[in-house]
Formats: sequence, C-alpha cells, structure tokens
Amino acid sequence: MLNVTLELFATKGYHATKVSDIVSKAGVAQGTFYWYFKNKEEIALQIIEEGKRQLLEVIHQGYRKDQGCINDMIQSSKRLMHNLLTFASENRNLMLFLFLKGQGADLKIRNAISETLFEMEVNFSKNIYRAIELGMLEDRDYVPLQAQMLTNMITGLIARWQFGPLYDWDYTPTVPINVVVDEIVHFEFFGLLLSGGRR
Repeated sequence: MLNVTLELFATKGYHATKVSDIVSKAGVAQGTFYWYFKNKEEIALQIIEEGKRQLLEVIHQGYRKDQGCINDMIQSSKRLMHNLLTFASENRNLMLFLFLKGQGADLKIRNAISETLFEMEVNFSKNIYRAIELGMLEDRDYVPLQAQMLTNMITGLIARWQFGPLYDWDYTPTVPINVVVDEIVHFEFFGLLLSGGRR
C-alpha cells in the first residue's frame, strides 16, 4: 500500500489523492487502509520517514574511516554521488514527492519534507567534518553552509536531471549518471578545496 500511495502522491499530488484512490489502486478494502493508518496524512508521514532513512543511509556511506589523498577523496565523492543518483533513479516517485509534489501539501507534511532535507545537510556536514578530522580539509567556520549548498545543489540537480526543466513525470534523463557524477564532484570537490581546503 505504501508504494501505491507514493506513486499517487508523486503523480497526482498529495491533495488530489484521496483514500478511495489509494484503496482502489491497491486493490484493498477501505477498512484495510484504516486498520493500518488513521488518515492520508499518517501514511504520507510514514512514506517520508522511510524515504529519509534510506536517503541518509546512502549519504552515510560517504563517511570516511581512513585518511586518503586528494584522488582518493575524489573517488569517494564519486561513489557517494553515484549511489545518490542511482537511489534517485530507482526511487523516482519518492524524489518527485519529496522535491516537488509534496511542497504544496499540508503543513505537517511540508515540515516532514523540510526535516528530511535538513537531515541531509546534517549528514553532509558530518562527512565534511570527518574529512577535517582526518586532515584532508582545513578546519573552517562554514561547514554547515557548505553542507547546505551541497544539499541544495544535489537535490536541485536530481530534480532537474530526472524530471526535466518542466518537471515532467514522463521525462527521460538525457545525460548518463556517470557524466552527472563527474560534473557534480568536480564542482563540489574543487569548490571545497578552493574555498579553503587542502591543495
């Protein structure tokens, strides 16, 4: 039922989706829906929470255990970005709901989405702080700002890459993942270095 609901939220929008749409598409009775969820808001919050957990898991894979050289840092960043884009590609409905279609939902839903994006920033911050701990980047006062910039750049790029300039569900990405990854890492990594990281 979660997958069906997410697909409807992503393609129709939160407000346009009714519980009757969900149960009809899922092929279950309305009573079954209310056995598990009080209302549409509750299932939306569960979807967002699960999506957040999965996204943060991907970002956490970029947390470094050992020091490395600049080339190692670049390769690690590429792996992280590749994992993020692959996750986005495999979870189009979630990306569309989080980045676009959920933005006009009720306040509680919008707040849950905002919390997801903020947690992404926090986890990017942890990755940057870890690189500083290992002596791979210089210590600076602006790590949260750098993490915010990374999050905004990556979420905006994922939305544009997956759904095109008009955010069309049927849009097919025209740029391969590896090209997008190379461009993100070049911009993100050398941006960090040139703004005060280790040369």
